[in-house]
Amino acid sequence: MKNLLEAGVHFGHQRKRWNPKMKKYIFGERNGIHIIDLQQTLRLTKDVAKFAIELGLSGGKILFVGTKKQAQETIINGANKAGAFYVTNRWLGGTLTNFETIKSRISDLNKLENNKSQNQIESKSIFELTKRETQKIEKNLSRLQKHFSGIKDMKKVPDALFVIDIAKEDIAIKEAVKLNIPIIALVDTDGDPTPIEHIIPGNDDAIRSIQLATSLIADNYVYGYQLRLQKLAEIAKQQELEKAQKQKMISEKEKVNNDVNTKKTETAKSEKPSENKKTTPKTDTDKPKTTKPKQTKKASENKKTTPKTKNDN
Repeated sequence: MKNLLEAGVHFGHQRKRWNPKMKKYIFGERNGIHIIDLQQTLRLTKDVAKFAIELGLSGGKILFVGTKKQAQETIINGANKAGAFYVTNRWLGGTLTNFETIKSRISDLNKLENNKSQNQIESKSIFELTKRETQKIEKNLSRLQKHFSGIKDMKKVPDALFVIDIAKEDIAIKEAVKLNIPIIALVDTDGDPTPIEHIIPGNDDAIRSIQLATSLIADNYVYGYQLRLQKLAEIAKQQELEKAQKQKMISEKEKVNNDVNTKKTETAKSEKPSENKKTTPKTDTDKPKTTKPKQTKKASENKKTTPKTKNDN
């Protein structure tokens, strides 16, 4: 609460500029200026912080939008801190709803920056270009950088929008609503909070108020993203342990199978010679028993017959 008071978050716009839909967030009026109810602001900032943490945990990306002069530097710093995207110059119509066209312009920017870093533009060395050609290319590059430098790494539409001054950034709000993109916004008494899913009622003109709101989003998003990294590291570690255990079980099974196979081969080798020893003597003894008596019988018969024939003659 003290930080909110010191940052001047409670100061709204003049009564003549107010939006009646912000009535429930207004505490009162002083010298023709509406005073925002900081009790509600404090309560709603907790909900916003929770959403930012959840967004960081899920790995979603935020697009920071603040084109008014006093918000530009704060928006860039907050977006860089959160590793998010930002728009600090004029919002180009179709940045979200016609993102494919915007992507082609972003690719042009990346191509020109790469060529410039290699001292080569459009397949020509910068030393081969005329002064007029060089100025034309530099002008085109600076124009693209002005509009797209904050979103040149954006590959798809963001998962959430953080907006300073919704009255000024009404086109960005309409595009986000059309695509069902959640919106976080610092809403002053002149704004319409109806399309805003996560509202922070507060002064959108004071630099310190803008810094407070931006740091709230950036810090909580970074905290959630760090939790995500820790969770992913734990999951990776657990997967490695499970993989090592599975590998160990497989190796143990293979070892058991190898032991069983070696035992089988050893028993088979030990059984083969014993079988050969049992069978070979039987065949040697059987053959002489069957053949020898027949040969002796025939020989005795021949001996008996031959003397008879001599006596008869």
